[in-house]
Amino acid sequence: MKKLSITMYSSADKVAGQGVGSAYKEQVRLVKEGASDLFDVRINDWKHRSDIQHFHTVDPQFFVKMHDHRCVNIAYCHFLPDTLEGSLQLPGVAFKVFSKYVVQFYKSADRLVVVNPSFIDDLIAYGIDRKKIYYIPNFVSKEQFYSKSEEQRNSIRKKYGFGPNDFIVFDAGQVQTRKGVLDFVDVAKKCPEFQFVWAGGFSFGKITDGYEELKKVQENPPKNVHFLGIVPREEMVDLYNMADVLFMPSYNELFPMTILEAVNLNIPLVLRDLDLYKDILFDHYLRGNDNDTFAQLLRNLHDEPAIYRSAQADSQAISDYYSKEHVLDMWRKFYLDAYAEKHHK
Repeated sequence: MKKLSITMYSSADKVAGQGVGSAYKEQVRLVKEGASDLFDVRINDWKHRSDIQHFHTVDPQFFVKMHDHRCVNIAYCHFLPDTLEGSLQLPGVAFKVFSKYVVQFYKSADRLVVVNPSFIDDLIAYGIDRKKIYYIPNFVSKEQFYSKSEEQRNSIRKKYGFGPNDFIVFDAGQVQTRKGVLDFVDVAKKCPEFQFVWAGGFSFGKITDGYEELKKVQENPPKNVHFLGIVPREEMVDLYNMADVLFMPSYNELFPMTILEAVNLNIPLVLRDLDLYKDILFDHYLRGNDNDTFAQLLRNLHDEPAIYRSAQADSQAISDYYSKEHVLDMWRKFYLDAYAEKHHK
């Protein structure tokens, strides 16, 4: 059988420091390296007509391209209109127009891929046919995100101004309201004995929800809170090696790449108790809904070695489930089946 040609369309890597860009790069690399026997993958190639067009972002020019019905058109659902609230500040009319556009974009695809099964019901509520919705989780390479030696870990800590015995609570993501930045800082105030590090910035500038308030916090944080700004992805492995805990008080997520990156290093997870985690993390995480609980969970991890080891084992279980082989097999079957269905083969 001849190789199928796939063109990946995305502008996600044009905006630094957002998870969609990381997910896009990982998925493309996975398919390019793991399915080169089946697929010829191109990136944003407007001249070549492919067998399959995979749209990773919802750009208007991609919406036009999607109307070539000779191709199999696949759209990635990284967000819903509802999840944009708390991320961007848009005028009411503009938000409504954009929301309708996003739903129409998803409806126009032959198949829609979600990274979290909890969003399937929401998409059906928007009028999208259940038969065209498929769940394939995100993936993070263990070659890129891995544990370094104790000596290297201490060297990284020294570079960022921390000691080998500091207990470092880490999070990564855009500085925006829905990410729980204010809660992160409040918990840090409750735990002055720990160091809190946030990697990420204002990827969308002043239209970020809560920009003015968050900017003040970022510029004048408590002594034990450190905002590093947007960090290049190739340097993120060092930050995870520096961390003792991943603490994500985010109010709304799909399938955070940050979690997949952290569990590759068996870092314990402390997360907000969101329903969307239940189907993808299988109870392998510590959870809370208020800052006093978060602070106590962090103290427990610091004070009780048995609790810390158990949390590490939970992260290992998540990492094992989302293995390269498992997710790659899903993509190989998905693309082949999508092409066969389109052409009735």
